[in-house]
Amino acid sequence: MDASVVTYSQLKTMLSTGDIQLFDVRSPDEYQAGRIPDSVNIPLGILEESLMLSPEHFQQKFKVRAPGKDDDNIVLYCRSGNRSNTALNIARQLGFMRVRHYKGGFSEWADKEGK
Repeated sequence: MDASVVTYSQLKTMLSTGDIQLFDVRSPDEYQAGRIPDSVNIPLGILEESLMLSPEHFQQKFKVRAPGKDDDNIVLYCRSGNRSNTALNIARQLGFMRVRHYKGGFSEWADKEGK
């Protein structure tokens, strides 16, 4: 079991308890077309600069609390796991060592949710 991966059932549990900071690294158009509830859109192209913002600026820009480097509830996702894996590496290089990604992505989510 890869510790950097979140499964569909784990994601459902995290969402139901509210213990999650879920970031969608797809494009704004993809995000608008359909997304996992409670996710915040930070396109991959601006992820690095966004994670380097001060907590105040991050909150102003994305309307949510900035993730902390030791938080263990940060989950990234894209459509099918490729961009979120790239995003995972970017976040790790910035010191977010406990970040994970939902490898199934929005395509698996939509399948399982029947959307």
